[in-house]
Amino acid sequence: MVGRKKRKGSKTLVNIILGFICLLWLIPTLGLFISSFRPAADILQTGWWNVFPHQDWKKSGESVQLPKETDLRQPIEVGGKTFTDDQLKSGVTVDGDRLMWENRRARTLSVMEKGWEFKPALTLDNYKNVLSGKEYKLKNADGSETVQKGSGLSQAFWNTLTIAVPATVIPVLIASFAAYAFAWLRFPGRKTLFVVIIAMLVIPLQVALIPVLKDYTALGLNGSYLGIWLAHTAFGLPLVIYFMYNFISQLPKDLFESAFIDGASHFTIFSRLILPLSVPALASIGIFQFLWVWNDYLVSLIFIGNQPDVQVMSMKIADLVGSRGNDWHLLTSAAFISMLMPLAIFFLLQKYFVRGLMGGSVKG
Repeated sequence: MVGRKKRKGSKTLVNIILGFICLLWLIPTLGLFISSFRPAADILQTGWWNVFPHQDWKKSGESVQLPKETDLRQPIEVGGKTFTDDQLKSGVTVDGDRLMWENRRARTLSVMEKGWEFKPALTLDNYKNVLSGKEYKLKNADGSETVQKGSGLSQAFWNTLTIAVPATVIPVLIASFAAYAFAWLRFPGRKTLFVVIIAMLVIPLQVALIPVLKDYTALGLNGSYLGIWLAHTAFGLPLVIYFMYNFISQLPKDLFESAFIDGASHFTIFSRLILPLSVPALASIGIFQFLWVWNDYLVSLIFIGNQPDVQVMSMKIADLVGSRGNDWHLLTSAAFISMLMPLAIFFLLQKYFVRGLMGGSVKG
């Protein structure tokens, strides 16, 4: 009875901790989502939580007129109390009301009172500008104006998807074959080759960029989709092989013995037994590989370039930050668009995710 209560208490504690972690992740995500629909002026002036009903100071319709000759450099008397000019600029609370300059030149103070505010000023213009390209007015030297339309995010989205899907499928498929070979085939140098592959996990990615780039230039692969697919495949294979090996090596040996007795070849065993049983592991490592490729900046910049027709999402968002850093409404919309595909992939495959991570942890 005591042990059952302890298990129930520990389970409740774990659920509370997990709920708190989810809340920490959900709050900024919700803020980003709401901000992506807010006008630029609202984002700069107030926080995203102001779209919900809240109490705020609003004009009561009353005002206080000070004498025209009031010296703002001296303490200002209002209703028997004195305040500084800076205090009246930011607003001061007096008897439940708030005094704030309405017209400083005319020496007029606005009287504000607490009240409920609800201004959900939401718009789809941010997404339209991000996807199709925002128009910018530029002044020429002769005083005339020209209108230029920025490149939209839609092309970068399709470029990233074109890179991410093959760069996820290819290494996962190759790693599955390799993991099966390392786990269940016997050939000379198997252990040495496996140790070399695992050792590649600790080699920094940046070390290989320049040598590989030189080879790409000689082969004419630089700036092509094939080149970036091969680069992501090569850099991702060590981790994917190690992950799949841990899963495949723990499968029951009786399965293979029965298949060999029935006359099945290695390819038949792999395609008919290994792949169906490895779906949780394939889904888990596929999520990791897809997220890495989707959010990648450095490898794409080196091997495919930063031209508008081949830019990926991370490059496009970085350009928005660099060239138009004041357009926070565009940055929030672009950031949320970049999150949609990884979130969709995760939620579609989440039922396999935990099973795949636990694969190989318990033998039998």
